[in-house]
Amino acid sequence: PKFVTKQEREATALQRRQDEVEVVRQRNEELLKKHDTFGKEAQRTVVKDDQGRDRYRHEKVVHRDRSSSSIHRLNDRKFVFDWDDKEDTAVDYNPVYKEKHPIQSFGRGRAEDIDTDKQEEEDRVASPLLSFREKDENNRYDERHWSEKNLKEMTERDWRIFKEDYDITTKGGNIPHPIRSWNEAGLQQDILDVIKTCGYKEPTPIQRQAIPIGLQNRDVIGIAETGSAFLIPLLSWIRSLPAADTSLDADSGPYALILAPTRELVQQIEKEAIKFGKPLNITAVSIIGGVSREGQGFKLNLGCQIVIGTPGRLIDVLENRYLTLQQCTYVVMDEADRMIDMGFEADVKRILEYVPVTNQKPDDELAEYTKDFASKHKYRQTVMFTATMKPAIERLARTYLRRPASVYVGSIGKPNERVEQNIIMCSENEKRSKLFEILGRGIVPPIIIFVNHKKTVDELAKVLDKTKYHSCALHGGKNQQSRDFALGQVEQGKKDILIATDVVGRGIDIQDVSLVINYDMTWTIQDYTHRIGRTGRAGKLGKAITFLTKQDSAIFSELKEVILQSPGSHCPRELLNHPDAKHKSGSTVTQLN
Repeated sequence: PKFVTKQEREATALQRRQDEVEVVRQRNEELLKKHDTFGKEAQRTVVKDDQGRDRYRHEKVVHRDRSSSSIHRLNDRKFVFDWDDKEDTAVDYNPVYKEKHPIQSFGRGRAEDIDTDKQEEEDRVASPLLSFREKDENNRYDERHWSEKNLKEMTERDWRIFKEDYDITTKGGNIPHPIRSWNEAGLQQDILDVIKTCGYKEPTPIQRQAIPIGLQNRDVIGIAETGSAFLIPLLSWIRSLPAADTSLDADSGPYALILAPTRELVQQIEKEAIKFGKPLNITAVSIIGGVSREGQGFKLNLGCQIVIGTPGRLIDVLENRYLTLQQCTYVVMDEADRMIDMGFEADVKRILEYVPVTNQKPDDELAEYTKDFASKHKYRQTVMFTATMKPAIERLARTYLRRPASVYVGSIGKPNERVEQNIIMCSENEKRSKLFEILGRGIVPPIIIFVNHKKTVDELAKVLDKTKYHSCALHGGKNQQSRDFALGQVEQGKKDILIATDVVGRGIDIQDVSLVINYDMTWTIQDYTHRIGRTGRAGKLGKAITFLTKQDSAIFSELKEVILQSPGSHCPRELLNHPDAKHKSGSTVTQLN
């Protein structure tokens, strides 16, 4: 092959291009010649008839003799039309097409050669649409965070971001927007003053959404790690009543009834109710077992607006006529799934039968928004807090709640992401030495150590009492005075370690728990979730350590899944690769030969 230089290649390409252009030019010239020839021939065939109209002569060429060709005129046809020179067939007589559409100006400018008055009239029609579009664009592209806007500037997009920031999920119709601060909650000034005095600067996530729903007299199903979400709407309703209605009337009973599964949780709710209600002249009484029934009956005879109790003792005082629910229009079931697990389903239903049905909501749209909140004779409001929606809980909700609004904070049934979970694989005999090794590293009190048996609680407490660690024991076998004393010691900072069974695993809110140790693993993953939920509360970080033995293999699979879903936790290899962790307990594993 011959080597061609760059200049030669360029010259060859240029010559090839010129040849192509020349061919195109020649073809265009031929087409133009044909077009001119065709036009001249067409002009020669046009003749004038007697009336001066243009007619086309059609010739029929005969192959033998051109002179013998005959000329066919239009008059030879069957139909002949008379035409007038003044007639213009190009004019369209359709009025829609005859009147040409006027020029329109798009945007904000003006078109030339157009009536300015008409243009101004069109501007007046279009200006509202333009202003709406500009307003919509301003809202759409407003890059400010919701915290930088006032309440009127909040858009639906801002509210969605607000819920995502606080991990709030709602379900149901006609749900109001959450509150961003206490000042925007629409509460009475005296209640706002009490909230400020108690040191609550910002609402908890569940309070942000549940309080506006509660102020609508709406039934609520909620789950959250902490926060007295049902107390604020209750106190607001009682304060909205006339002074004559709020006078204590022991014969009519309380306005509100709060049910809780354990004595400790009842006392905790009572403490919160007294802290909020005492400055507002609202009285709360707790009804629990282990305390003199006559003494509780005496308090009820004095009159109160709120009654808090466990199902067993409430059944007792109701059947013995110490308590009446004649004017009760506010019912709260806290830790409802826990009450069902403890066998209180029948007791809860019996208690709710004592509440009058005359104030029960209708099962229609009125149940989603009732306007009689500030009334003594309002519809009954039922609030339920539960961790799981078991079939028994669903039956209870369908029976006693009317079109409830569901509010969830965080993932349902999953541990808090702020809790760091650690697993230690060991034998039963190594637990005690592992515990002292953890305590020897230094602890930030208070901490909670959970065990499964009462005997183990007492033994471990005696061992720790002989060392430098200050501990106290709490389980269901102790009387009420001992249980109250133990909780008080930890809350007041006199004891650093609380050793307990699952009696404090749910609902109890001990402030600033830094560490939870599961000395014995729970039998269910739900109880494990509630145990480690005692730490990492109210926006703070927490840590949980669990001792695992071979006897806990039935829960290995579920525990591994929970730990892998937690961003700040680490699953050890012993648990990750354990055969029992590869399939759930009770499932059948088929081996293929």
